[in-house]
Amino acid sequence: MKAVKLSLVILAAALLTIGLSGMAYAFHSGGVAECEGCHTMHNSYENKVMTTAFPQFQAGPYLLKGADQSSTCIECHGETPTGSSYHIVTPDASMPAGTAPGNYTPGGDFGWLKKTYTWIPRSGAATETSLGERKGHNVIAADFGYVQDAANTVAPGGTYPAANLGCQSCHDPHGKYRRLDNTNNFVSTGKPIYASGSYYNAKNGFTANEPTTWGAVGTYRLLGGTNYAPKSYPNSPFTNNVPVAKVNSTYQNSAGEASTQFRVAYGSGMSEWCANCHNAMHNDSYTSGTSALRHPAGDGAKLTNVAANYNVYVKSGDMTGSQATAGNTLIPWETGDTTFTIGFAQLAVNTPTFAGPGVSGNVQCLSCHRPHASGWNSMLRFPYGNEFMTVADSAGTPLYPSPSTNPAQAMGRQTAEFQAGLYNRPVTQFAPYQRVLCNKCHAKD
Repeated sequence: MKAVKLSLVILAAALLTIGLSGMAYAFHSGGVAECEGCHTMHNSYENKVMTTAFPQFQAGPYLLKGADQSSTCIECHGETPTGSSYHIVTPDASMPAGTAPGNYTPGGDFGWLKKTYTWIPRSGAATETSLGERKGHNVIAADFGYVQDAANTVAPGGTYPAANLGCQSCHDPHGKYRRLDNTNNFVSTGKPIYASGSYYNAKNGFTANEPTTWGAVGTYRLLGGTNYAPKSYPNSPFTNNVPVAKVNSTYQNSAGEASTQFRVAYGSGMSEWCANCHNAMHNDSYTSGTSALRHPAGDGAKLTNVAANYNVYVKSGDMTGSQATAGNTLIPWETGDTTFTIGFAQLAVNTPTFAGPGVSGNVQCLSCHRPHASGWNSMLRFPYGNEFMTVADSAGTPLYPSPSTNPAQAMGRQTAEFQAGLYNRPVTQFAPYQRVLCNKCHAKD
């Protein structure tokens, strides 16, 4: 009997060690995670509460450890320190006034939702305000002070209620969707999920992160696939499947993209997937000059007419670039790939430069927006609403604007916050009095 008790103690200690030190690196692994990571059956273990969010013997909805789904997610994805791969929410204490959120994942940091800026755009003009809620998807996480969007009651271009929006609205928390081969045919049942489908290279001990004869991989970022219907709003199941995408297993650091770009290889289907909630926004193409237009974004919105602009555009006034080094993660695109070939996956590189698009590439929603939040209104990847992104000194050296000397251009932000909104890129990557980056494709400056 003593031997059994000793074995149980050793096992408990091992599980505790895994829970504390290994969870950050292998918690989801492409599918459903350890149940106790998110749920508590009784909120009691050895007569102690497991979460202080509720009294002992009481848990949140769905037996969650948080007050709601997003609060439960942020328990792990919002912890300190900022700047490591899976963190997407900077704690309030780490971003006081004048300090930007510190995470630089491709999706952006939800901390920007708590950053409201005011400024006077020009002498005699009325004060302008950039509300925090305008900077991203307003997920509801009561434990961390995130509330629903006060202006949009439903998803723009759709019907999804703002009152029901949370991390689970896009991500399947149980990770049931999987890929059985190299196609984009994601299904909710089949072979067991043995690895994440997000990465093209080694991660969590899996060198390939691709399906095998006996195992499947999960979807990119645990996104919900066809017929996915989150419990918070089961009335409108997804009609479009998960996009084709891959990323390098190391995809952010505390410096942002100060020296290295962290590229996601987007293949196809991203805009179509976004259309699950924003259907009226989706548009593959249009005839220029006609009425009732929407900017094209989708698998059919090919860059045929603008790829050449993208590849030669370096910055305002500089059209000397080449396709070999034209890639810019502030303006990403889809390659058009519909299968997960090795060649496609290896496009997800961490490097200062990479190639620009070919004519088979296409515009997608994330060409302009970050899916979580950004430093700019409408969760854009770059500032919009002001003529200039930079200013200059008397010698013509580009400078990020200062709220004291360039209030109209700074838009209420401290210089470091402005730079953080551009993922800490050196200002030398831009021209003096750089125009907005719509010009990377349209070259109107």
